[in-house]
Amino acid sequence: MIPKLASGQRSDAILGRLLTLHPKKIDLRLDRILRLLADLGDPHRRLPPVIHVAGTNGKGSVCAFARAMLEAQGLKVHVHTSPHLVHFHERIRIAGRLIGEEELAELLEEVERVNDGRPITFFEITGAAMFLAFSRHPADAVVLEVGLGGRYDATNVIPPPAVAVIQPVGLDHQEFLGSNLAAIAAEKAGIIKPGAPLVVGPQADVARDAILSRADQIGVPVFEFGQDFFARQEHGRMVYEDESGLLDLPLPRLIGRHQIENAGVAIAALRHARRHGASPVWGSDAAVERGLQTVEWPARLQRLTQGPLIDCAPDGAEVWLDGGHNPHGALAVARAIADLEERGERPLYMICGMLANKDAGGYLSAWRGLVRRIATVEIPGEANSFGAGALYDVARAVGLEAAPAEDLEDAMLQVSAWSRLDGDAAPPRILICGSLYLAGHVLAENS
Repeated sequence: MIPKLASGQRSDAILGRLLTLHPKKIDLRLDRILRLLADLGDPHRRLPPVIHVAGTNGKGSVCAFARAMLEAQGLKVHVHTSPHLVHFHERIRIAGRLIGEEELAELLEEVERVNDGRPITFFEITGAAMFLAFSRHPADAVVLEVGLGGRYDATNVIPPPAVAVIQPVGLDHQEFLGSNLAAIAAEKAGIIKPGAPLVVGPQADVARDAILSRADQIGVPVFEFGQDFFARQEHGRMVYEDESGLLDLPLPRLIGRHQIENAGVAIAALRHARRHGASPVWGSDAAVERGLQTVEWPARLQRLTQGPLIDCAPDGAEVWLDGGHNPHGALAVARAIADLEERGERPLYMICGMLANKDAGGYLSAWRGLVRRIATVEIPGEANSFGAGALYDVARAVGLEAAPAEDLEDAMLQVSAWSRLDGDAAPPRILICGSLYLAGHVLAENS
């Protein structure tokens, strides 16, 4: 769940200062964080067994499933994910709880003092604080999500993990990772380390070849989705299968066929970490089943049922929130929405906001033939957001009916008007989507 915290906290002021320590928001190198970690006593080398997760889409979901399954066994788990939706505290979970305000502020002040004003990116210095926090609290496992890429991501300073995971690779962050899928996959494959088994999620052939080439060079055992393990839906259940046999499981609490695949990757990661010495108890069948039913991961096809924004929706409307922001993610969510449509027909309308450095045309193209109309919005407080008018132009260019809206409330009122105008027989299904930043704003304002 998203914590409810007051604004203007002590940590907010420290985080604001840390943003000024490097002129570039992203500068992929490891020398700065390694220097700082050395000055802090190398906390990244004093961690429980690590599940290290990279990829373009689905890596956060795998982290959520892995955490839920491990905690279902009564294990204590440290978790790092990024970005956050509402509060920075969401990025650091210590042995089952989100980091507290006082502890976070003290850690940030400590790393700020030790860094002593030297250039370092925000993600690097806050990553150092995360490693420091994890090293000071006992736990059974660490679930560590890569921030960007892999090879030069600040999380990639760890020794060989219990297992590395590479989720589906798509085109995103090309300005930092490479202009084509093979180059981006090669960067993601930079987390592969000698002695650590690799679990590979569903991949396009080009990405798969790049990842397996790197794994072969290093000589690590590889376990591929669709080759060494499978996850699918059958008769309203989830089936996981590998060389050890078949598990008949409940469907994951998270919605969509892609979440069945993500859950399968998490199960494979726990099983192969267990087999390669991380722990003799990771991934028990009973814990897997409980984890599927208790997993939480906000803004990934999350159903919204109350709040000021819902009050503006048409009576009986379903309102869903998703933070996916690239074409590959859009296709997965569109497939999930189409599955919902098969179970209960409703006209689909969208409220969409996106960052200007994303492939808005590719993202919106995934919705042709499925969505009736789109209300475009500017993401509040984001200087790099598409304007509502500019995103409307993109939607129209790819053949979608759209109209710009002043804000989220205006967008919801437009959807209500469209539903009345269209004479919909059933209340609409409304998807708010296009950016985690928009999703975070929705969760903050609609709580």
